[in-house]
Formats: sequence, C-alpha cells, structure tokens
Amino acid sequence: MRAIVCDDFGGIDALRLAERPEPVPGPGEVAIRVAASGVNFADTLLVTGEYQEKPQTPFSPGLEVAGTVSAVGAGVTHLAPGERVLAVTRHGGFAEVAIAREEATFAIPQTLDFTTAAGFPVTYGTAHGALVWRAGLQPGEILVVHGAAGGVGLATVEVGKAMGATVIATAGGPEKVELAKSHGADHGIDYRNEDLRARIKELTGGKGADVVFDPVGGSAFEASLRSTAWGGRIVVIGFASGEVPKVPANLLLVKNLAVLGFYWGSYIQHAPNLFRQQFVDLFRWYEAGRLHPLISRTFPLEDAAEALRALKSRKTTGKIVVTVADGAS
Repeated sequence: MRAIVCDDFGGIDALRLAERPEPVPGPGEVAIRVAASGVNFADTLLVTGEYQEKPQTPFSPGLEVAGTVSAVGAGVTHLAPGERVLAVTRHGGFAEVAIAREEATFAIPQTLDFTTAAGFPVTYGTAHGALVWRAGLQPGEILVVHGAAGGVGLATVEVGKAMGATVIATAGGPEKVELAKSHGADHGIDYRNEDLRARIKELTGGKGADVVFDPVGGSAFEASLRSTAWGGRIVVIGFASGEVPKVPANLLLVKNLAVLGFYWGSYIQHAPNLFRQQFVDLFRWYEAGRLHPLISRTFPLEDAAEALRALKSRKTTGKIVVTVADGAS
C-alpha cells in the first residue's frame, strides 16, 4: 500500500510517500480501506516527537480516517467487512489501509460522505467532550470559543449552540469572525483589531464568560482569565499559538475559577462507553441538521506534507482533509 512515512521525527519536511506492507488487524482491531483522513494540529507534533504519545518509527501520521472495513481481528463483534465507518487511530491514517480499535470505530450514517466523515471525529468529539464532560455547559450560559474559525472551533460553536448556550466566537480577521457567526455564533470578536478582555466584558454586560474553550493558549488564555465570570470554567485544549501559559493561582482562588485540561483521545482507553455514546449523540445531531462540518481544503495523499503546512500556518478555516482514494464519498 501507499503511505506517508515519518522515519525519524524529522518534521514535516522529512515526510515521504512510500510503499509499505498492509497492516493486519490484531485482536479487537479492524483494518480500514481508507478513503480520506483528517488533518490535525496533533499530526504536526507527532512528526517531531512532541505529541503526548510517541509512536515507534517508522510510522504514518493521521489520527482520524473514514473508509470501509476490509478485515476484522479476533473478538470483533460489532463491525464487519464492507461497513462504512469513521475511526480514531493512534497514528497511521495517512495510508491506504489503517488499523483502529473496535471501540474507536463507528458505522456512519449514509448521509455522511467519507471526506466529511474523515474530518468529523476529532473536531466534534473534542467540542462535545470539552463542553459536556469537562465544562458541564448549561443552557443559557455564555460560552467563549477561541480559534473559532478553525475545524475544532467551528465544531465547538455548533455544539455550544446545540446545547443552548450563547456563543461568543473569537478569531483573527473579519472574514473568520463572519464565518463563525454563519455557523451559529451569536457574537464575534476580531482579536487582531479588538481588545479580547474588554469586548468579552462588554458583550456579557460586565459579567464575563461562564465557559471558555481554548485551543490557542498564549494571550488568549491570559485575556480569558480576566474576563471569566465568578465560578467560570476554562477548558484547555491546546496551544496553537505556540505559547503555553502559566496559571496565576490567586486568580482562580478569588473568582472560584476552574482551569480544566482536556485530552479527548485518552477517553478511548479510560472511558470507552462514554466515547461510544458521544458519537450516537453527534450523529443524531448531524442527521437532524444541527451540525454543518466545513471541509475547506482537500489534498491528495502525496501532498499530505503540504496539508500539514497549510494547517500549521493558521491561515485556513474549517477542516483540512487528505483524500486517499478516488471518489471519497
């Protein structure tokens, strides 16, 4: 099979397209003939060895795929060859065949095409898990979403609205702000030209945000700490800005704030039943027309490195997907 290979954590520039043996599913695993694979910021960390989990080299990046089950390992009972699925993988998605655990593989609705499905699990799974499992977002609360024009940001805007929140979207530039508003955000803040702290306070009548979803870190996190309501919750998703902020504990004490870390992928291991129920809920919302995934760009497998560069530039909106098979639908 064809695969994008990372040999020695040399980063994006060291990735190469190569022929590799097709992987064989072990007990509890499924092999998926990949139609498309989602591109995530975590992939840029995987190929430099900076991600939370460090694969043994050589390996293929790619943490989410959509395609057709081609084989199942011993003990697999809920899936069979020929089923249309999406899956979360530890790595290996940028290849013509990928391996996933049964508990991280889900049959998809017929209305969900493979390209859209490939960009669905990490964005919507992260959004749903952060707001439901960690933040406990309630109807009527005020939610601030940083990086709201990116794949996970847009998903969080939509999930927040589906949960009954008032959503304030922050993004860099008026076009990105308008995109977030077109996906349901009630208000938008252009952090390049507006003061985040002052605008959040203004839009909330001085109260501040009940919940902040932060995949950015840096100055966005600092502004959030000072514009969050008493008893507010800040969910830390990642650090797309490249700056990992420090948390002044005195502010948490005075305002009864909670800063909550959230690594969605770990729930596959620690809470698989919760993980599975999540996709039941998300697919129901999708089929009801409450979720509208945006695939902004696609790249063929041989251009996967370019896809990662485009994502890392932070100039893209929505989700980027690598198409592996022709007619990924």
